[in-house]
Amino acid sequence: MTPVIKTDILIIGAGPCGLFTVFEAGLLNLKCHLVDSLGSPGGQLTEIYPKKPIYDIPGYPEILASDLVQNLLKQIEPFSPKFTLGETAVLLKRLENQNFEVTTNKGTVLEAPVIAIAGGLGSFEPRKPLINNIENYEDKGIDYIIRDPEKYRSKNVVISGGGDSALDWALFLVNIASSVTVIHRRTEFRGAPESVLKLLNFVKEGKIQLLTESEVTHLAGEQKLEWVIVNTPTSDQHRIDCDYFIPLFGLTPKLGPIADWGLELEKNAIVVNTTDFGTNIEGIFAIGDVNTYPGKLKLILCGFHEAALMVQSAYKAINGGRKPSFKYTTVTGINRLD
Repeated sequence: MTPVIKTDILIIGAGPCGLFTVFEAGLLNLKCHLVDSLGSPGGQLTEIYPKKPIYDIPGYPEILASDLVQNLLKQIEPFSPKFTLGETAVLLKRLENQNFEVTTNKGTVLEAPVIAIAGGLGSFEPRKPLINNIENYEDKGIDYIIRDPEKYRSKNVVISGGGDSALDWALFLVNIASSVTVIHRRTEFRGAPESVLKLLNFVKEGKIQLLTESEVTHLAGEQKLEWVIVNTPTSDQHRIDCDYFIPLFGLTPKLGPIADWGLELEKNAIVVNTTDFGTNIEGIFAIGDVNTYPGKLKLILCGFHEAALMVQSAYKAINGGRKPSFKYTTVTGINRLD
């Protein structure tokens, strides 16, 4: 039989919040093991937008998502975290010693007194527009996620959507693609006001074409996508030649097997308290996009804050209620865990 992997904190999810949990735990001499269904650490940052710049990380006016992941991995190196990647946590069992036993879909068994769920959006699927022949052009000009912006260099790109993702990518690709057209079903945008203002300025300068109250209704091309048909307020047969159509309508998150663990859920998110982000099951915490509480903001920096507070309670749970001795890293430095 495969030996059971034992650790202090079992982290479900190796995205930015999961990785930063390792750092906070390491400061308290706690060992961590991370499980993630993806094949490499980084979560959404690696899987969805590795080359997208992020602007709201303290101390970094701008940093690529992939670079942030690499920095987080370097930051936790002294604490020697262990990883089980490409496997999904499926079964949860409470043992007689009150530790948790988690089994993955590939049979790996892990044991820990504390579980930190940092699964981001969980498993997710893109929300696809209702276009009859859209599946015919998937990977042939249709992209639901932008992983490498260089793919669109000198290409004609049509983006649909009115949220932050659509706005951010339109603004980013304007200096890469030959042309960028943004199509939105409404006149108002859901994205950040600053991004909307930048978009409108590019429209005035003729660098971006914007069609509001409009919707892509048909796709066409022989071997790959060559043009789209758009329903506008003045025409239902407006043709736009393009190499790529990128509908960015968000993702449909799914908790997967974790939804069957007996945790209190609200709209596909795990309900936590705001003291230490504990769940209704003592010893199980949830941080980052996967949790919900009054005033919740789905920001990476908020997840970092949640990780820091969560680890303090995890330490007490592991050490019989004894509180950790909090000291600043400017005083203690970073001690390696072997």
